[in-house]
Amino acid sequence: MTDLSERRLTGLSRRALFYGAGGLAVAGTGLAGAAMAQDGAQDAVQDGQAPAATGLRGNINHSVARWTFGDMELADLCVLGRSVGLRAIDLCGPDDWPILREHGLDSSMCNGAEISLEDGWADPANHATLIENYTRHIALVAEAGYTNLICFSGNRRGMSDEEGLANCAEGLSRILPLAADAGVVLQMELLNSRVNHPDYLCDRSAWGVALCERLASDHFKLLYDIYHMQIMEGDVIRTITQHHPWFGHYHTAGNPGRNEPDDSQELNYPAICRAIRDTGYQGWLAQEFVPRDPSPDAAAQSLRDAVLTCDV
Repeated sequence: MTDLSERRLTGLSRRALFYGAGGLAVAGTGLAGAAMAQDGAQDAVQDGQAPAATGLRGNINHSVARWTFGDMELADLCVLGRSVGLRAIDLCGPDDWPILREHGLDSSMCNGAEISLEDGWADPANHATLIENYTRHIALVAEAGYTNLICFSGNRRGMSDEEGLANCAEGLSRILPLAADAGVVLQMELLNSRVNHPDYLCDRSAWGVALCERLASDHFKLLYDIYHMQIMEGDVIRTITQHHPWFGHYHTAGNPGRNEPDDSQELNYPAICRAIRDTGYQGWLAQEFVPRDPSPDAAAQSLRDAVLTCDV
C-alpha cells in the first residue's frame, strides 16, 4: 500500500511538472510566460499538432469553451490553452478557425449554424432556416477538417415531450444524411431549465437519449453538460456509465455557481472524469466554467487548476 506521504509527494511532483519549464509558465507569469512556453513548441505548431504538456496523463482530450474566457483575446486564449496542454478550443465559428489553426489547435465544438438557444429544432417554424443554416455549416465544418457541430432543441413553449421529440426528429432527419456524407457529427446540448435556461426542452438525459434512439445515426449525439445535468437530475456517474454511447462531447463547470470545478463545489470531477475515461471515450472534455476572478492571471490559474482536476 502506498504511504500517504508518498501519495502527497506524487501529487506535488505532478503539479511541479505541470507548472515547470517543460509544461507551463510558473503561476503568476501570465500570458508572457505562456508565450515563452509556446515558442519552444513551434515545430509542433507548424505540423498542426498541439504538444502534450508535461505532467498530463494523456487519457483526456482537454478543451475550453471560448465564451467563458470572453474577456481574453482568442489569440491569447490559444497561447494560454497550449501552455496548459489543451489541444482545442470549444464553441468557435468560421471567423475563429484561422486563429486556432495558427496556434495548432482544433475546433472541438463548432458553432454558428443555430438560430438561438431558445429557437431550435423543436419548433417546425424554425426548420426551413435551420436546414439552410446547417446545410451551409456542415459543408464549412467538413472543409475545415473538423467534426462536431452544436445544435439545440429550443424551448418547449407548451408542447409535450413527445411532440417536441417528433418535431426535432423530423427536422434533424432532413440534414443527417448531409452530415453523414461530410463526416460531421451534430451534437444537441443538454441544458438545465431550472436555473439558466427556463423552458428549454432538451433538459433531461432520458429525453435526449430517446431522440438519439429515434434518429439512430452515428452522426447525431448528445453534448452532455455535467453542470446542467447535475442541476436537473444528478446521478451523473451512473448516467454516463449507462448512456455513454450517445454522449459525443462533455462540458464541465462547478455547481452551484458555474465556477471552477474545485473542492468548493458539490461535483466530484476526478471521479466523474475517471468514469468518462473508463467508458473508453475518445472525444473532448471542455471546461465551461466562469472564473470567479476574471483578471488575466487569476483566470489563467483557474484554467490550469481545472485541467489538473480533470486529468485522470
